[in-house]
Amino acid sequence: MITLSINGASRQFQTNLTVASLIEEMGLAGKRVALERNGEIVPRSTFASQTLADGDKLEVVVAVGGG
Repeated sequence: MITLSINGASRQFQTNLTVASLIEEMGLAGKRVALERNGEIVPRSTFASQTLADGDKLEVVVAVGGG
């Protein structure tokens, strides 16, 4: 198990979790998501290859449309 801080809340997940699988597990697949990992923006093109590690601090922002 690994522990991640997501938007300030601590959550536990299985190991070998990628950014893409985290987004899917959070129910955000298909949405416009921006993600910061330990203070660095993670490019969308690397979501599938970025493996998360125990203690990572994530900020997840979902774009909301409107007018």
